[in-house]
Amino acid sequence: MNSPNLPSDLVARLAAEALAEDVGSGDITTSAVVPPGLLARGTFIAREEMIVCGLPLARAIFAALDPAAIWREMRTEGDAAKPGDLLAEVEGAAPAILTGERSALNFLQRLSGIATEASKAVKEVEGTGAVILDTRKTTPTLRAVEKYAVAVGGGQNHRFGLADAVLIKDNHVALAGGVAAAFERAVVAGHPADAIEIEVDTLEGVREALGAGARRLLLDNFTPTAVAEAVRTIAGRAIVEVSGGLRPGLLRAYAEAGADSLSLGSLTHSARAVDISLEVAPLGS
Repeated sequence: MNSPNLPSDLVARLAAEALAEDVGSGDITTSAVVPPGLLARGTFIAREEMIVCGLPLARAIFAALDPAAIWREMRTEGDAAKPGDLLAEVEGAAPAILTGERSALNFLQRLSGIATEASKAVKEVEGTGAVILDTRKTTPTLRAVEKYAVAVGGGQNHRFGLADAVLIKDNHVALAGGVAAAFERAVVAGHPADAIEIEVDTLEGVREALGAGARRLLLDNFTPTAVAEAVRTIAGRAIVEVSGGLRPGLLRAYAEAGADSLSLGSLTHSARAVDISLEVAPLGS
């Protein structure tokens, strides 16, 4: 698995924002029920098969609530886990562990879910040469960590934002006056032809883009058969990305049709949070 890094300042900021959102003016249930001096141990346990992701954020949650808390990891980012596996544990003030429980689990479950989906997609196209890409279909303000989770699962990150690359989509084409016109406008604007990617949804669009000099094509909502026909038409003259409704379980045929990459919005907008529990007990019990 890949081993990308999350910037420490991002981790600290997201942990603080998560706690501000969840705790507000105070955890009134824990304050009323749990003795303030009690020490406890919380153990994170996998309840299904998964790729583990989000441990730095879970750790930061407890560090913010109890700087003296001790954090131990039994798995690292990108590790595979099966039901019953221990992922990590935290020891420290019992009120802090209970107060941080939901925020820590939210990060772990959500990001592990994304990493798990990415891993499934990567395994499905193994041996074809096709690359699995994510998209900008992410939760607002959480793009960095969701794309991080894709990378932890073995996928690759597409552009992080609109400033990263020229990708001419269908609405750009409609407003520019057609595929060739949109591509030519991008070139006139000073962007290298080899770096411009343009979306097409028909074989006619493929031919028009090639005629205009495009070297990166995004085939949107093509069937595997249509992708194979497009690849024959392109004949090595352009890099081929495929998108549109792709998700694990549907990918092999597209990869075998000759796509260089498959972009999956489902990795981030539809990944199911995996089942992880946190079991808490007083120290010494």
